[in-house]
Amino acid sequence: MRNKITIIGAGNVGATAAHWAASRRLGDIVLLDVVEGVPQGKALDLLQAGPVDGFSGHIKGSNDYADSADSDVVIITAGLARKPGMSRDDLLAKNVAIVKSCAENAAKHSPRAVLIVVTNPIDAMVYTAFKVSAFPKNRVVGMAGVLDSARYRTFLAEALGVAPRDVNAMVMGIHGDNMLPLIRLANVAGVPVTDLLSREQLDGIVKRTQHGGAEIVNHLKTGSAFYTPGLAAVEMAEAILTDSKRVLPCAAYVEGEFGFSGCFLGVPVVLGAGGVERILQFALTDEEKKAMAESEAAVRKQMADTGL
Repeated sequence: MRNKITIIGAGNVGATAAHWAASRRLGDIVLLDVVEGVPQGKALDLLQAGPVDGFSGHIKGSNDYADSADSDVVIITAGLARKPGMSRDDLLAKNVAIVKSCAENAAKHSPRAVLIVVTNPIDAMVYTAFKVSAFPKNRVVGMAGVLDSARYRTFLAEALGVAPRDVNAMVMGIHGDNMLPLIRLANVAGVPVTDLLSREQLDGIVKRTQHGGAEIVNHLKTGSAFYTPGLAAVEMAEAILTDSKRVLPCAAYVEGEFGFSGCFLGVPVVLGAGGVERILQFALTDEEKKAMAESEAAVRKQMADTGL
C-alpha cells in the first residue's frame, strides 16, 4: 500500500509541496482547500504531469476532509501570507483560527498521522496544532529550520563561490528575527566558515538569513516564498515516510532540552516513522544561549496570543 499525504491549503506553498511530493514519489496525495475548484484544478494539472515525470501515485483535489482519511502525514499550509511591511506576528490572530480548524479535522480523520505545520507564525501555529489535535509531541512538528538553514547555506555558498550542497550550516530558535544561524558550527566540507570569511561578512549573512523571508516578500509585493517552504515540508515528510532518521532542524516541543521547556523551538531533531524521535543536544556558548533565550521569549509571547 502506498503512503498517503494530505496537504491542507492549495495556495502557492501547498500546491508547490504537492508538486515536490509527487516528483519524489512519496505516495498518494490529497490537496485540500476550502475554495471549490482550486484544489481540484491544481491536482488534476499535477496528475497530468505523471506521464512526463514518471510518477504514478494518485493525486486528488478536494474540499472534503473525508478524502484525507487515514493519511500518514498531514502538511498544514493553509493561512494568509505576508505582504510587504507585515511581520509574521501580524498574521497570528487570523491564522490561529484557520490552523485550529485544520488540526481538528486532521486529527479526526487521520488520528495516526504526523502533522507538519508550515503556516506562519510557525512556532505559534505548531503550538496551536499541538493543543487542538491532542496528538503526542512527537507527532506534531513545525517546518522552519529546514527553510531557514537552506537560506543560510545558500548565502554562505554565494559568498564562498562553492556548491551549496557542500555547505553544512544550521539555524535554531524561532522562525523570525530572533532566529539563531549558528556561525560556530557552519563549515564547507568540514572547513569552518570562520576560516574562510571575515566576521563582518558572516554577520551580514546572518542578518540576511534572519530577514530572508521579508526580502522575498518585498520583491513579490503580493505574496511570500513558496518554492523552498514547500520543498522543506516535503523533505521532512520524506524522512518520516521512509523512516530515514534524517537530522533536520525543526520546531519541536522541548521538555528540558537546551534548558527550555513547554514550547516549540527550532532544534536539531531525528525524524523517522515516529515523527520527532529525539532531539540532538549539544553545548551552546553563552552568546548562543542568550539568542535562544530571546527566541523562547518571542515564542512565549506568540503562545499567549493564541489564547490556548
